[in-house]
Amino acid sequence: MAAPQLPGDYPRIKVVGSFHELVSTPFADGINAMCWPRELAGDFREVVEQIVVGDGIATIDEARLRGLSLSAAGRAAVEVLIEDQRLLTEHGLAPILDCISGYPREEEPGPVPIDVYDFHVDSATTEADTWLCTYFGPSSELLRNEQAIRRVDIPATRAELLRQFGGSDDESFAEFLNEHCFDLHYTAAPGAVPVVFGTGNLWRIAVDYPGSPVPPCVHRAPENIAGELPRLLLIS
Repeated sequence: MAAPQLPGDYPRIKVVGSFHELVSTPFADGINAMCWPRELAGDFREVVEQIVVGDGIATIDEARLRGLSLSAAGRAAVEVLIEDQRLLTEHGLAPILDCISGYPREEEPGPVPIDVYDFHVDSATTEADTWLCTYFGPSSELLRNEQAIRRVDIPATRAELLRQFGGSDDESFAEFLNEHCFDLHYTAAPGAVPVVFGTGNLWRIAVDYPGSPVPPCVHRAPENIAGELPRLLLIS
């Protein structure tokens, strides 16, 4: 796939030309997302069509991929999937290949939705990145930080959360927001234009952790449309 189409001036994304450049380039100067655009060989749709997912997520290992009855194009796609996992594993990561018909949703959503369909940032206690590649189906999208509003900073939302907390807007309230991941979720500002990750492209995005040199990347998972085939996603 071609390089992602960036809306206007978008300094927070760096497009690279190789896996080596993707893993070796540090996040700096406000850049919090890197993309290696790729045109991948193989029929990934055929792979997805042979995987039974049900209502949720199926994690697919190499043995299951090797056991599928596929055409030459389908087998070529399998080789790509296995090679990408090998690259990330050799880099010290733990990649997972998921076939996704849908993520869990809150049964009774509160003032801040905390599922992955909402714009959010990933967090960690130590230095970390998130790696993503969509091989088939709708892909994730990101929002530049300048166009993202943290939900807990919206006065009406904060007031409702404070009412639920039953205390003062102090350090203990901040701990409450963090404990429930409310402070990790965002909404798009008026006029915001998200960037679609696209299929085949390998992304590395910044995570919220103590001492990070850049702000975390605000992103969200795509909605699965009823009746469509599941999404095939590599994540680490």
